[in-house]
Amino acid sequence: MGRYIAYRLILTIFVLLGVSLVVFFMIRLIPGDPAQLLADQWATKEDIEQLRRDMGLDKPITVQYLIFMDRILHGDLGNSVITKVPVREEIAARFPYTLQLAVAGTVIAVVIGILAGTISAVKPFSIFDSTAMILSLLGVSTPAFWLGLMLILAFSVHLGWFPAMGARTARHLVLPSLTLGLLTAGVIARQSRSSMLQTLQEDYIVTARAKGLLERVVVYRHALKNALIPVVTIVGLQFGHLLGGTVLVESVFSWPGMGRLLVDAIFTRDYPIIQGAVLMFAMVFALVNLGVDLLYGLLDPRIGYE
Repeated sequence: MGRYIAYRLILTIFVLLGVSLVVFFMIRLIPGDPAQLLADQWATKEDIEQLRRDMGLDKPITVQYLIFMDRILHGDLGNSVITKVPVREEIAARFPYTLQLAVAGTVIAVVIGILAGTISAVKPFSIFDSTAMILSLLGVSTPAFWLGLMLILAFSVHLGWFPAMGARTARHLVLPSLTLGLLTAGVIARQSRSSMLQTLQEDYIVTARAKGLLERVVVYRHALKNALIPVVTIVGLQFGHLLGGTVLVESVFSWPGMGRLLVDAIFTRDYPIIQGAVLMFAMVFALVNLGVDLLYGLLDPRIGYE
């Protein structure tokens, strides 16, 4: 186990190195001069050149990348071009909000998705099964911003149950997490149903039923645990996706997370913020995948890592 974790961590370092390389060079292909964009309308050419030197844009791009990597290795992600605040502090202030939203959305998606998928597999081609699969298809196909606006219209404007914007209390978390959870539940429900149908046809399930075990014992104690292995993979991928893909939901609900920080940085050409945020997303996604791989061994002891 230890060797496997060390091996995966080494691979993660190479992944982050590749991500830093791609992001660094791609954002510099964006049209426009950051120094020109940041300078005010009364700035002279000398002022713009001085700003370009302060940002390090006067150096060759390879030198800029080497300086960037040297700072990262020393734990320095640089300072925001706009606010002059260290990128680490910006990320530290925003990431807990995104993590909170992603965790809440994942919990909702897992509960709804696994429950609906399991019942659909136990009662295939029933009314519940057909309804659940249609709703899951709608969940996969529905745009996040549209569902968020509909929830605001229903539960905030008309009913007044929950606030529509902000992140001050737990009530502010309900609508954005429900938006993410309902959209993700469709993917998990379809995977749960497929995996559960296959597991229920295994020989040990037939044997358990032949022994006279109660159906709920067969389903939830014997079948569900093995059926969860591919579901865990989907949940891990979806959780990583929620951490990096909550931009629309955060924008709709004015949620002060990493998504809004990244969008604002892209519009203002704030290179340090963009690079730091993307590297943070890549690192978290790699660690989530590692955690999912380790969870396989808990669900099925036959899985080895050496």
